[in-house]
Amino acid sequence: MAEAWRRAGEQVGCVVSVSRSRGGGEGARGSLPRGPWSGSGVLLSPSPAVVLCHGAIFSPFLLASERPDWSQRAALLAGSFSPDLRIRVLRPGGSAELRRPDEASRRGGVPAVSFHPLSSGPAEEEAPGGLERHDAELLALVPCRPFQRAFAKVFGASEQWHFGGGDEEEEAAAAEGEADELSFLHWFALLRLLGGGGDRGGAGGVGWAPAALLGKGDPLVACGSPFGSFCPDLFLNTLSKGIVSNLAGEGNALILTDARCLPGTEGGGIFAISAAGAQLVGIVVAPLCWKSNEWVGLTLICAVDGILESLRSALPHTCLLPPLHPGAKARKAAVARGGPVQQMLAAVVLVECGLSWGSGVMVSAGVVLTCRHVVSGASSVRVRTGPGPKPMLVTKGKVVFATQDASPYDVALVELEDGLSPFAEPVLASKFYEGEDVSMVGFGAFGQACGPSVTSGILSAVIAVEEKPVMLQATCAVHGGSSGGALFATRSGELLGIVASNTRDNSIGATYPHLNFSIPITVLQAALSEYTRSGDLRGFRELDRVADRVRVVWRLQREPGEVPLSKL
Repeated sequence: MAEAWRRAGEQVGCVVSVSRSRGGGEGARGSLPRGPWSGSGVLLSPSPAVVLCHGAIFSPFLLASERPDWSQRAALLAGSFSPDLRIRVLRPGGSAELRRPDEASRRGGVPAVSFHPLSSGPAEEEAPGGLERHDAELLALVPCRPFQRAFAKVFGASEQWHFGGGDEEEEAAAAEGEADELSFLHWFALLRLLGGGGDRGGAGGVGWAPAALLGKGDPLVACGSPFGSFCPDLFLNTLSKGIVSNLAGEGNALILTDARCLPGTEGGGIFAISAAGAQLVGIVVAPLCWKSNEWVGLTLICAVDGILESLRSALPHTCLLPPLHPGAKARKAAVARGGPVQQMLAAVVLVECGLSWGSGVMVSAGVVLTCRHVVSGASSVRVRTGPGPKPMLVTKGKVVFATQDASPYDVALVELEDGLSPFAEPVLASKFYEGEDVSMVGFGAFGQACGPSVTSGILSAVIAVEEKPVMLQATCAVHGGSSGGALFATRSGELLGIVASNTRDNSIGATYPHLNFSIPITVLQAALSEYTRSGDLRGFRELDRVADRVRVVWRLQREPGEVPLSKL
């Protein structure tokens, strides 16, 4: 499988840079940097050679005369942009020669660059060793409206999402009243390489599959070039592996993945594996950097079939696009699945307490485990399943137990007024293996908008007291709203623990979603068994009377007197 990822990236991945061939030019929007502004791209077809990339790198060069209504257009053609536009595409050469640092890098001459997808990079006339540079022309920019609609539904302005990274140029542009970073988020550009630069004597174009074939938990690989045209000999076509974390919109037009991407990878390809090989399913829109001052570390994707349909509508007579519908082989080949994900998703519910909410795990048809801080001292909550293949179910729940604030175990038990059935109880794990693949399921990131998200990682540490596990650490991305969610063993689907928290540095207010903590299910198993059998809560009450060494572990500090208290 690794070879399929690498081959797909080498054959179709590229860097696209946009600049002006002469000075500033008149009619463009404001005073602009020299460029080039750059990002990643995907070679859709080698002959004729056409490249798909994100449209944001063209935004500085939009003519002032286009401003009033450009965002409502079905397409923007080359005449909407500065007449002296210069577009260049950098991609691996046809030989097997490895990439090597260019002369400037070997001499120690590092070009000045701000790490932003639209920042200026090195304006080299010759490509670094092993790479090819081609001139290109803009055929059209088009919006993907299904993605735009899904985005408007999922990403609330009140949640303070931030995409990409800021720099001085962006701040100056905002001060001058230019379009904000969201204006071009759902726009994509189709380019044609000049001089037949894509044909390598038989190298095929990219195979693609509709995003409707995807499901949560499916493995994905992102192929993009961090920082765009900056040091392509080091960063061109870097791979990042993850899974489908969530889906939204018509035909899954909007995809969220935990494959980690950096600024500059916008326009890069997202691939799934099927029996037909590596299939392009999406284009990177933006790394999700921040949400309400919380580091997110996920990546926003637009389904490629929605983009192709928009291009086909804008350019109805072109023969440059791949077929709008994938071949029979791609249609019949389901993408690779990522374990018993549907079983995991069915066990996790949304727990609403007034205006606040979190996650919970159904351990039987009428009993939900969640966190004490999710129920916030309430006596009743509302519980509902997330939207999915089956209709959403909503019921009331009575909080029958919550640990005391002084307890290191942040646990609450909810009994449902109406059981949610049919329901397959999760298998509770009895052992934990450091390094095993794990999945976290909870209502973080997208929250209430489109059901629970799934993130992948490994079980990085099992903390034990007197040889009994008392804390699990995992590397899955965990965000606000995930508390009370489930940590599963990816391969077996066994429930390992209840997610309690991620990590926050109180000294600077930074949150680290990839370092998080769960309560081992073995801590709760005996109490659960006793309660479901007899309704007796004595086992849960014992969670308020644990050993001091357990309290020390969950306070994220060592034995008193050994070191100063942690700032975490």
